[in-house]
Amino acid sequence: MRTLATAGGGLLILTVLWDAFETIVLPRRVSRRFRLTRLFYLATWSPWRSLGLRRRAGNPRENFLSIFGPLSLLLLLVTWALALVFGFALLHWGLGTRLMMPRGLTGFPADLYFSGTTLVTLGLGDISPSTPSARVLTFVESGTGFGFLALVVGYLPTLSQAFSRRETNIALLDARAGSPSTASELIRRHAGDPDRGENLGDLLHDWDVWSADLLETHISFPVLAYYRSQHDNQSWVAAMTTVLDVCSLVIAGVENGPLRSARLTFAMARHAVADMSQVFHLEPVSRSEQRLPPGDLARLKGIMQAAGMAMKDDPETEERLRRLIAMYEPHVDALSRHLLMPLPQWVPPLGARDNWQGTA
Repeated sequence: MRTLATAGGGLLILTVLWDAFETIVLPRRVSRRFRLTRLFYLATWSPWRSLGLRRRAGNPRENFLSIFGPLSLLLLLVTWALALVFGFALLHWGLGTRLMMPRGLTGFPADLYFSGTTLVTLGLGDISPSTPSARVLTFVESGTGFGFLALVVGYLPTLSQAFSRRETNIALLDARAGSPSTASELIRRHAGDPDRGENLGDLLHDWDVWSADLLETHISFPVLAYYRSQHDNQSWVAAMTTVLDVCSLVIAGVENGPLRSARLTFAMARHAVADMSQVFHLEPVSRSEQRLPPGDLARLKGIMQAAGMAMKDDPETEERLRRLIAMYEPHVDALSRHLLMPLPQWVPPLGARDNWQGTA
């Protein structure tokens, strides 16, 4: 029995430390399905998502869902710490390490209590190791706890900085593409207006860099995908979709459009959404209804023509646009359904106002 406890404790400690290394330190996607972190998020996100769906759509639902990202991160760190405490307690009990302890505290509960105070380097002194093997194991556990704390301290600021970089460009879309953002508004507000001091090609270049940064940070730290934007009509999935929509329009056949910038941004953004859907092991979703029905397409063409960036009006252009949309829409739709982040429309609803216009 003690041999099994020793082996189980050692295996649990190694599993937790390796999982923490892959989650915090390793700067690349881990494709292995069996991971403590993945099992943790499968077990926690599904019920949280179900409770969120019972809330009224809009601000109440978003407020509830926005708690999950930061809270799940704290719970994950606590889960790792408790697993390490339990693993080292099994080692102490399995190896039969002798401890000097107060009267009335014996057996595995004493080992568990000693393991907890050692891992967090509390060092109350009411229990102390009395054999060389116990002292070595105590030293290893206290060093593990100190290193674990150092990783956590360095991990949280990295997440905060990556989240802030992501949200900066999303916030900028408020005045550049409407609230919620749409492809038609982004083109209308940037096309042929020198007084704005902005160019659609320059904007797409910025979003090319943003997509690359999101791909790097969210694959290394997938928990960031659960962090939600400040406003309930904005999200990183919707922002990425809007940019892909604009790139698709330009590539499909917009006259005098920034074709090179659109192609580069489309490639980077599509790469990001495809890889993010793989991170969560999501199958691409085929929509039963079109996000760009013929009526909206005709209205979209009218808006673009009035803005000075007319789209070629022929069957080949429309077919090319459909093919481009089919390259990314199944992936963003899967992410939208999984994270409960609605996809944007192509054309804003009548009377829509930007967030800054509705601020008291």
